[in-house]
Amino acid sequence: MLFLYPSSPAGSSSSSETMDTSVSQNSRPGGAPQVVEDEIDQYLIKQDGKIYRNRDQQLCRHGPLGKCVHCVPLEPFDEDYLNHLEPPVKHMSFHAYIRKLTGGADKGKFVALENISCKIKSGCEGHPPWPEGICTKCQPSAITLNRQKYRHVDNIMFENHTIADRFLDFWRKTGNQHLGYLYGRYTEHKDIPLGIRAEVAAIYEPPQIGTQNSLEILEDPKAEVVDEIAAKLGLRKVGWIFTDLVSEDTRKGTVRYSRNKDTYFLSAEECITAGNFQNQQPNICRLSPDGHFGSKFVTVVATGGPDNQVHFEGYQVSNQCMALVRDECLLPCRDAPELGYAKESSSEQYVPDVFYKDIDKFGNEITQLARPLPVEYLIIDITTTFPKDPVYTFSISQNPFPIENRDVLGETQDFHSLATYLSQNTSSIFLDIISDFHLLLFLVTNEVMPLRDSISLLLEAVRTKNEELAQTWKKSEQWATIEQLCSTVGVPLPGLQEYGAMGGSSHAVAAAMWPCQHCTFMNQPGTDHCEMCSLPRS
Repeated sequence: MLFLYPSSPAGSSSSSETMDTSVSQNSRPGGAPQVVEDEIDQYLIKQDGKIYRNRDQQLCRHGPLGKCVHCVPLEPFDEDYLNHLEPPVKHMSFHAYIRKLTGGADKGKFVALENISCKIKSGCEGHPPWPEGICTKCQPSAITLNRQKYRHVDNIMFENHTIADRFLDFWRKTGNQHLGYLYGRYTEHKDIPLGIRAEVAAIYEPPQIGTQNSLEILEDPKAEVVDEIAAKLGLRKVGWIFTDLVSEDTRKGTVRYSRNKDTYFLSAEECITAGNFQNQQPNICRLSPDGHFGSKFVTVVATGGPDNQVHFEGYQVSNQCMALVRDECLLPCRDAPELGYAKESSSEQYVPDVFYKDIDKFGNEITQLARPLPVEYLIIDITTTFPKDPVYTFSISQNPFPIENRDVLGETQDFHSLATYLSQNTSSIFLDIISDFHLLLFLVTNEVMPLRDSISLLLEAVRTKNEELAQTWKKSEQWATIEQLCSTVGVPLPGLQEYGAMGGSSHAVAAAMWPCQHCTFMNQPGTDHCEMCSLPRS
């Protein structure tokens, strides 16, 4: 059983979106703000999206240029077509859902993507404020939970197995659960009409406390910098991943199969955490009066499968769940992870009634109050895959640079580990050596010589895979200083004397800063005593 305890900005909720409805592609609803949608959304809006079929030799009785009910193109939201795919698709894509709403004679003129609100509307002056008074004008409507017909992301794909293997290494070495943020990009998923795929290129592991059955997310002072560096690399935060693994037989390497239809797929607390993250990463939508609707942020669980091997399962929570989480109306049950609980109204907060539909023992459909609530009403499953032909945004090394925030394993990011990495990777192509997501983050966030303001050229070289740009940056003063700092830790670097600042001798840079022999602090030139410990230079 895995519980997550979000803290400070990493797990706090922020303003976001929700619900399930939609509007015209060609006209914005009244009062909708001007927003710039994601590139993948702009691309899919322009696509035809129809499902073209070949002429049926047995059923079609017309000529080669004619069309009939057996071969006419299908709409992207055709449920019969989606149900007959292998495997069947339960949720149409979000853009197919928009086409469905805007495909009538009115072209979606009266359709609006409204976000659910569970809060009392402000500005009602006909009565005292809650809890002294409430009326039908300001009272939020009751919510009946329904299976969401669409999903914002239709597939999650890791570029290669190495990304996932390095993430799982933490659990293999400690037995403790672990969490990371997925960085990648959104692309077209061609297996589903107008589908969207989240491609994962790297996993960033934030500060956290993990045990065998719990995770606590800590405040991350580097979160803003990581997002900035990822953006310059052409990436963005597309989701999060966590492990829920228990070893079953260490000799066979099997794990326990614990998440299934008889237990749960996501616990209530995990659903709330996913809802928080999705609220923090809203989906920009020009068809919503709020400028956003739903979220493309995904959840991946590394857990045991039916064959007792590690499987990666992808999910999102519904827009209704996002609304309940955002307005603090949903709570987990301590002793039943598969159940949530809709809060009751109090003097501090009015909570609308939340219902769900169930089947009683006589086969009749009944409406139940969501106290408690089975969380499967809130979950949308997403296929998670690995490509047959691996893709590499970042280079793969047999001796990779350590991952951040793994001090508990003795794997630290410092200049000694950087010097070791450079000494073990002697490729003549500098771009192959430097194209490591975790190494680039270290160069920007290290406390001795952060390169946040001078690394843009290198990030552009990595993004475009341009070796010439990488060589230009290698000859800069910043890289020469980095090499000198590495040389002070006692690890010899190949080719250190070849290039210094601007291609000159690197001995000139050695005099720039000097390390204290007692505390290793890097001091400015022209000083005889350490600025940190005040001991003499020699």
